[in-house]
Amino acid sequence: MTSTQELFELGNAHNSPSYGPSDAIMERGQGVTLYDRDGNAYLDFLAGIAVNCLGHAHPDLVKALQDQAATLLHVSNMFYTEVQIRLMERLTSLSFADRVFLCNSGAESVEAAFKLARRFQSTVVGKPNKTNIISMNSSFHGRTLAAITATGQPKYHKGFEPLVPGFFYADFNDLESVRKLVDQDTAAIIVEPIQGEGGVRPATPEFLQGLRDLCDSVGALLIFDEVQTGIGRTGTLFAYQGYGVEPDIITLAKGLGGGVPIGAMMATNRVFEGFVKGSHASTFGGNPLACRAALTVLDVIERDGLLENVNQRGEQLMSALRELAADHPTIIDVRGRGLMIGVECLDTHAAEIVNACRDQGLLVNVAGGATVRFVPPLIVTAQDVESAVSRVKQALEEWTSKQAA
Repeated sequence: MTSTQELFELGNAHNSPSYGPSDAIMERGQGVTLYDRDGNAYLDFLAGIAVNCLGHAHPDLVKALQDQAATLLHVSNMFYTEVQIRLMERLTSLSFADRVFLCNSGAESVEAAFKLARRFQSTVVGKPNKTNIISMNSSFHGRTLAAITATGQPKYHKGFEPLVPGFFYADFNDLESVRKLVDQDTAAIIVEPIQGEGGVRPATPEFLQGLRDLCDSVGALLIFDEVQTGIGRTGTLFAYQGYGVEPDIITLAKGLGGGVPIGAMMATNRVFEGFVKGSHASTFGGNPLACRAALTVLDVIERDGLLENVNQRGEQLMSALRELAADHPTIIDVRGRGLMIGVECLDTHAAEIVNACRDQGLLVNVAGGATVRFVPPLIVTAQDVESAVSRVKQALEEWTSKQAA
């Protein structure tokens, strides 16, 4: 049998050099636990980067995918399928939106939002020069060209210039910095209710309300990028509902399919007047398999009361991590909402602590360079949280001992 090391080297010989996976090769998952091909078990508090909201091999999702695969996988958007229609109906019934554009990823949903915003201003409002889009420093919106342009982190821009024109950057949670950029040529403002890759940084309610007011003052559209915060991650189905601030456009992906690739861009009827037949499309968007997965995710969240679980387990995890922080000076902040929590560390310690956690059988990752991110499946139990905190504690103690040696 091929050894793990041999297989890892084979992967590195053929994989894109833009990736840098760890040397564990994952083989299967069950619930909140991942197993590698060498038999090691890991408590998964990364969840595919906030994707596996129902954990691994959830029986409802497995059955739904098996049934759908045996029935119909793809027909293109030249035809409807009932499962696609039901998903769009469900998403709009649960949100402010009236219509949905289905795609395959978060980056695609963000691209669709930018295209819709600009076409809305040009063709509906009648202002073709109203094209500017404001995003936030330290934001992350995806890897396509417009999405990385909107991403307020220069490291993602390097080597891809020239970037898409018409994008400007303000400071997150600093309304005055946004106000200085907003004018009559502003088409839209895009913001994450909680910056994910920027270090799990929640927006203040006042900031989001201020963005809403600024957009209204100049006829700009407010876009909430909820690719990471959406689908229950923060304790409400969509993060905007927890803030009480309604956007004009929302983007979704990650947890929506529970592990099956799917994205969605949603808006009101008025905003969707910016699209006409042929304005935008996606070959695989809204395919029956992905739609069936998303419907199943929404069903399980509602049936099993997972939003309540997110709030309870999030409070439990946040409180326990803050207790650990009191004993470990390297931790300078613990923040987040629901089951999207960041532990900010001094210097380069976050990456070291992530590795120490993995040695204890706990999977987390670094966000924003200095923050350890916890985004476990929404099905996580109180016992799972206790186990995770115990492993973090052990990791911190062993790391601290090495630092002192």
